[in-house]
Amino acid sequence: MRKRQPSSTRRGDGCFWGLFNSKSKTSSLLYISLFLVGAILLIIYASGGSGLLGGRKNVFSRIEGDFSCTLEIPSAIPVLKDAYGGSMKNVLHVGPESCSVVSKLLSEGEIEAWGVEPYDIDDVDRHCKALVQKGIVRVADIKFPLPYRAKSFSHVIVSDVLDYLSPKYMNKTLPELARVSADGIIIFTGHPGQQRAKIAQLSKFGRPAKMRSSSWWKQFFTDRSMEENESASKKFEQAASKFSFKPTCQVFHLSSFH
Repeated sequence: MRKRQPSSTRRGDGCFWGLFNSKSKTSSLLYISLFLVGAILLIIYASGGSGLLGGRKNVFSRIEGDFSCTLEIPSAIPVLKDAYGGSMKNVLHVGPESCSVVSKLLSEGEIEAWGVEPYDIDDVDRHCKALVQKGIVRVADIKFPLPYRAKSFSHVIVSDVLDYLSPKYMNKTLPELARVSADGIIIFTGHPGQQRAKIAQLSKFGRPAKMRSSSWWKQFFTDRSMEENESASKKFEQAASKFSFKPTCQVFHLSSFH
């Protein structure tokens, strides 16, 4: 009996299915590759500047909203130094991203600096953690007494916190700022109409930001027997013009209690 030969159609079908399977495998590998590339890009985007890939976290990434007075402080430091001269020796910054402000002050080389961070700082870079471990920056609720002796600092710079305090709590906080300062308090605060929604920080202060006018602040200072340092204010304005610094926030200069 003659052996039956495989039909040519059968051989063709085998080639077709082999080709189909080959294309299927190629498509699967392509989809998997694209998925992996997309996942890697998402990881890079999510951790951008967080230190996971060697880059430093954006120092102001936790400041949410349309603007931040703290963002202005690095640019304001040369102006403040010019206005206050050699009296600005050791400075305490009170406000969010205090690690960044303190680092900037320390980089000046002529100023010693410390900070009080009123918000949780779980997600920070190594440099900030080191400042906290050394006690240079502390995490503290500013509605309570500050952990420093009287006149521990020549100046106190405060930003992005008073707008979240009610007058009741400011009655306690401002005297504390005056107590720990020897030569003055510099306050950076928002203008009416400027919007900020630091949702993550509402749990700390329990209220949204309230922007107050210059006249409101001046009356508040007067009612609490806190004097504005007119000489420092004029020198600051002159220095701001000299350095072409135009703050978008209100800046108040107060005298310390003596």
